[in-house]
Amino acid sequence: MVELLNDKSGLINHIIHVLHERFDWEPITSPDAVDPLAAAAVLLLLSHKSCNNKGPGQPCLVLNKRSLRVRQPGDICCPGGSVAPIVDPYFARLLSLPCVSLDRWKYWRQWKKSKSPVARLLALFWATGLRESFEEMRLNPFGVRYLGPLPPQPLVMFQRTIYPSVAWIDRQKRFFPNWEVEKVVDIPLKDLLNPANYARYRLCLKSGGDPESINTIRHYPCFRFQLSNDTEVLWGATYRIVTLFLDYIFGFKPPSLEEIPIIEGSLDQNYLTGHR
Repeated sequence: MVELLNDKSGLINHIIHVLHERFDWEPITSPDAVDPLAAAAVLLLLSHKSCNNKGPGQPCLVLNKRSLRVRQPGDICCPGGSVAPIVDPYFARLLSLPCVSLDRWKYWRQWKKSKSPVARLLALFWATGLRESFEEMRLNPFGVRYLGPLPPQPLVMFQRTIYPSVAWIDRQKRFFPNWEVEKVVDIPLKDLLNPANYARYRLCLKSGGDPESINTIRHYPCFRFQLSNDTEVLWGATYRIVTLFLDYIFGFKPPSLEEIPIIEGSLDQNYLTGHR
């Protein structure tokens, strides 16, 4: 499967086929179980580019690093956010029109006919992800190709469920982050498929400023990579989304926690609030 990294068209077609086959018999969710007020949508963005302006073009994952002015500061994440219940349904209808992004997905008309309620949810999450990505990084919503859905992911620290969509950026190479985003980060897929880049993230969760307070230690699987002079860490819900995608598309599973080195980290109360 790794040879697909050298075949852009083959990779795109393979992703479309695999994601559809996964959910042709397994709906992404029950429409009755979705609470729009507790739902968020993100885009797992892929592009063929020179990752971080280094080396020749190759398939990359395009992510954001959250700024210090928002919750979960410093985290590497997929662009996206909460569903806007007034705006996003209208945008979803626009994206479902003939010759627009969803209609260009080869399975859209089949889904609309046979899975209409789930198709409407899919369109809503696609619209939310595109709108939020435009706000965060000025992603052109009409220059992105829809490839398919991934299963929803519950957030551990927040009462929210994330609904990911996989997308391919056709032409856009430059992005303009807003105040929520410190920078846009590219990770080559070949690096994500290298077991040596995975580690166990030993996090100290600080309960407060009181020296007598008891801190909690937890261990999480993570992916680490070098960006400029800094080592970045991909973990949490975004890690789960990315590694699930790698499993589906390439049959790749990261090493178990017992087999990988430990790296240290810490989080304080500001992580959950975004206030400093």
